Amino acid sequence: MSRRSSALWASALLLAVLPGVLLRIDALLSEPEDAMGVYGFVTLYSCRIDLSVRYWESALRDFPLFSYGGAPVIVLGFAGWYASLRKGRDRLGRIVARSAATALLLPSLPRLLGYALDARCSAVGPMDLYVLVPPILVLLAARPFRAFARRGRLVRAAAVLLTATATLLAAVASVPPGKVSADGELDCAGFGGGTVEGLRKEEKDFLCRVRGYGFFPGEGILEWNESSDRIVLAQGHHLCGLADRHGGDVGAPAVREAPHASLLPALASLCPSVASWEAEQERQRQEEAAAYVAGKERACARHRAHRPRIKPVRQRRATMFTEFWTIQGWEDGYEGQAPDLVEDLVGSEPGALAIWAADEIGHACVTVESYTRRPPLETRGWKEVVEVGYESPKGALTLSDGDGRSVRGLTAAGPGQYRVRVHLRGREQVYQVLDPPDGAVELLIMVFPGEQKEPIVHR
Repeated sequence: MSRRSSALWASALLLAVLPGVLLRIDALLSEPEDAMGVYGFVTLYSCRIDLSVRYWESALRDFPLFSYGGAPVIVLGFAGWYASLRKGRDRLGRIVARSAATALLLPSLPRLLGYALDARCSAVGPMDLYVLVPPILVLLAARPFRAFARRGRLVRAAAVLLTATATLLAAVASVPPGKVSADGELDCAGFGGGTVEGLRKEEKDFLCRVRGYGFFPGEGILEWNESSDRIVLAQGHHLCGLADRHGGDVGAPAVREAPHASLLPALASLCPSVASWEAEQERQRQEEAAAYVAGKERACARHRAHRPRIKPVRQRRATMFTEFWTIQGWEDGYEGQAPDLVEDLVGSEPGALAIWAADEIGHACVTVESYTRRPPLETRGWKEVVEVGYESPKGALTLSDGDGRSVRGLTAAGPGQYRVRVHLRGREQVYQVLDPPDGAVELLIMVFPGEQKEPIVHR
């Protein structure tokens, strides 16, 4: 064994263990709470290579043979090479050394491959190039000095491969990260002043939505903020192709669990199959919602209409929904906090009215009658009857539910003092049955002029 080979093997071993030794020394000298600073934070980025390759890289680095930069591999390679030389089997020794050099490269290949495919896929720094030095030294140590003369195809192929890899990494490292177009450059607001060329409208719309520009303020996908247009579009097209294979269904496991699935909220802008699938889902949701409402309205329509004892100015019937126990009455400019309820049924403030309608979420069959004089009291057939005073600042009280339905014209005599008498039946069904029947809750609301302000509980 020549001095040159000995020096190269020793250098390979020293350079392999040096970073690990320095890290250990740093950990011993640093405060415990500073230990996280050695490793920093890792931000996941959706690569074109599968994330399982990264897990493979991590598993290899944790394997004992690859500890301390692969020092055990170098020691074993040296032992096999030296033993082969002692037996006079030089060719076997070179095979053992080359195998050791190849093994040293395995943990670094996924990161280097990812960086070669996509500059943002893996962050390659000086240390990632540093790990290439020990295996190169091992290869040099295993060959006699005359190995630098022209040799066989394997040697030439290895030299070309190493040279090409170094050139490719240097070229990729010199490429700028790519352009991130601004709102105006993409013309996200549609004013016609965009300056970005070479992109289709759907690609621009996709970028606008990913960035949260134009019509999508606050809806951007933050983790893609610093990714270039080229990368975002490449990932979007790849995700679109994956969705196409599942009929545009973004809920398919293969699509939903893709590494770049965070782009799904914006994908419909880029991917026609996803847009069609989402449109179909929305149509089905609307049909289901319409069928749900229609069922409740049919149940309310089956109730016998109220026959008032004196003729009201107007009478309205409606099926009204709530997600927060009550339906509300407001006059313009007086929308605010809902009034407290008297007997958990009805409450009022100037310009505001609240009436219980369901046990948190549900609907009620409502009849509203407006009068210009006090109607006769009716309690027969009703479980609860409560009357409160109401001050109408503008004479335009509107009763509204959680789905946008409204009943107007409750205050027939214009601004002034009113009484609101609320009749209720069906509350016990709501409280006693987990899923009460449709139309269980009935409300009769009478609004008429009256100066009295104190509430009255008639039943």
